[in-house]
Amino acid sequence: MVANYREIVTKTVVGKGKKTFTDTKRTKVENYPSTILGCWVINHNFSGVKERDSVSVNGSYDVNVWYSYDNDTKTNVLKETVTYNELVHIKNTSDVDNQEVIVRSLKQPSCVKVDIDGNDIVYTIEKELGIELVGDEKVKIAIDENEDPWDEIIDDTNDKQIDNEVKEDFIKEDEAI
Repeated sequence: MVANYREIVTKTVVGKGKKTFTDTKRTKVENYPSTILGCWVINHNFSGVKERDSVSVNGSYDVNVWYSYDNDTKTNVLKETVTYNELVHIKNTSDVDNQEVIVRSLKQPSCVKVDIDGNDIVYTIEKELGIELVGDEKVKIAIDENEDPWDEIIDDTNDKQIDNEVKEDFIKEDEAI
């Protein structure tokens, strides 16, 4: 038996990686904070670009820190947009140049710690990004040209029997709505 070969070109993941990032920011506020009442992160946007053996991810998110001041009698919200540029090293298993970069947020940015330091609010944000490089790859497969015999399917029903059992007047005129 002589094997015949075929080549299939398909899109495949040729490299991937993930990384957790932790960022700490310090922001001065007008009022001396008394208590932190909450912190949340919204509007996370990002995109990635391949650079040699790494992927550069540019993104941003909005941080809102709710705090009280004036001996816990008044509240305010610190609102700021944080931008970032993260570099993720990717183990690339292909030498294809035109690779597509797919970036996913495996863990959305969230506030893991908030402190008051005098007139400053210090918060720590944690996020996890996953990156995949997708490229065209060629796969070579052996083709077996000896066709397997087909199993014959025997149909037990008789078409004339089915035609005789169908009632064409199953809806009567007086029953029609």
